[in-house]
Amino acid sequence: MRGAFITLEGTEGVGKSTGLAAIERCVESLGHAVVLTREPGGTDLGERIREWVLHGNHADLSADVEALLMFAARRHHLEHVIVPALDRGDWVVCDRFTDATLAYQGGGKGLDERFLSCLADRVHGGVTPDLTLLLDAPVDVGLARIGDREPDHFEREGVAFFERVRRAYLRIAAENPERVRVVDASAAREDVLQQLRDTVMRFAQEFAAR
Repeated sequence: MRGAFITLEGTEGVGKSTGLAAIERCVESLGHAVVLTREPGGTDLGERIREWVLHGNHADLSADVEALLMFAARRHHLEHVIVPALDRGDWVVCDRFTDATLAYQGGGKGLDERFLSCLADRVHGGVTPDLTLLLDAPVDVGLARIGDREPDHFEREGVAFFERVRRAYLRIAAENPERVRVVDASAAREDVLQQLRDTVMRFAQEFAAR
């Protein structure tokens, strides 16, 4: 039986790292092998692209070139990590996927969504997440949590950029209610983790019944 593909999305400071660990433990408790991965990243090529895009000196990098790099890394990630794991029956839990490109390069930087959709259709090869968990919190809440750990691109883009990213994420959730579940990441840490565990458990029952 094919494994399930779960993605975790959200802007900066919403607690994705802690959330990923909780999801991994929850899936393992159900008896499934878990492949934990991330985007951009997941392969040597993806990690190099991640380092360059997130921390490189590339102020002249246009949004469309950035998106092309993301999708190149994504295709490699799908071919070498995600699809083989799903075919083995493992469950894949991925820190961000194409929704992040739609939110950051599309909503945040204004890239044409038709262009991104065409890339996604070609790159995905029919593989899309079965469940997406969107950790949502106001940008100022995320910024306060990050404190002095602001990522390079936060300083480079500014607060208004991340407000646009958040709005794009919420629009994606509204347009895909059967796949995307919004989790209130502004709640207390244990409440957020419990929301994630409860959602994954409900999804697991639905997935087993398909």
